[in-house]
Amino acid sequence: MTGMEQDVRPGQSVELLKELHILTRDGRLNQDSRRKLKQVYHLYQFIEKLLLELPGEGTGPVLADHGAGKSYLGFILYDLFFKARTNGHIYGIETRSDLVQKSRELALRLGYERMSFLHLSAAAAADDSALPARFDVVTALHACDTATDDAVAFGLRKQARFMVLVPCCQAEVAACLRVGKAASLSRTPLAELWRHPLHTRELGSQLTNVLRCLYLEASGYQVTVTELVGWEHSLKNELIVARRTGQEKRTAAARLRAILAEFGLQGLEPLRFPGLP
Repeated sequence: MTGMEQDVRPGQSVELLKELHILTRDGRLNQDSRRKLKQVYHLYQFIEKLLLELPGEGTGPVLADHGAGKSYLGFILYDLFFKARTNGHIYGIETRSDLVQKSRELALRLGYERMSFLHLSAAAAADDSALPARFDVVTALHACDTATDDAVAFGLRKQARFMVLVPCCQAEVAACLRVGKAASLSRTPLAELWRHPLHTRELGSQLTNVLRCLYLEASGYQVTVTELVGWEHSLKNELIVARRTGQEKRTAAARLRAILAEFGLQGLEPLRFPGLP
């Protein structure tokens, strides 16, 4: 078995991987591509289990991939899961028009008829008439900064059964912490946790994801948090999986508000956590 065969999943189209430039034209993987493929495959394993829980009849699973970029995840999901089925649809949502056009052309070349690509932000997508009223799965792989929050808002609006999120480049909370740093230092010794700029950034990132998880729980989701891959492969490594139960947790909403108050972040509630029970 060659090195390439060990890295590529059984049933995976080698031609697709070449089209995505994960494999070279002669079928080779460089170190960067191997790392990228490992991340996408690992995420695929989580998503596949969720897709298998959904009813197979009817229209099939409907999935939205926010911040799709070059749509590595969407194409590999289609190739390994959707292609063998007669139903289901993947919608790739991306703000860069050139990437949307390239993905459309590639889907057409490959005959992936149940893939659509929209030139939209995650925030605008919730109200776009080209998208269905309900989604089964919402993914956001490395959607930068508040785009992950927009993907969560989209999932709540569409009553998604599952959300699979790998956040990236979280700056909003850190910026808010910086603004109130002097007042916080005079008020509580806990402000030492974000006195230094590096700690501000790291704590801001940690807080952002904690608040997101509480918001999802307050909105009727069961949440698990784990590593996507080993830290040696990526520093953007936190994987949040949310499963809709419909049971809103008021204790989670209360804790979210308490954390916002403790860190002087109350202004974020109407912006990032609307409809909090």
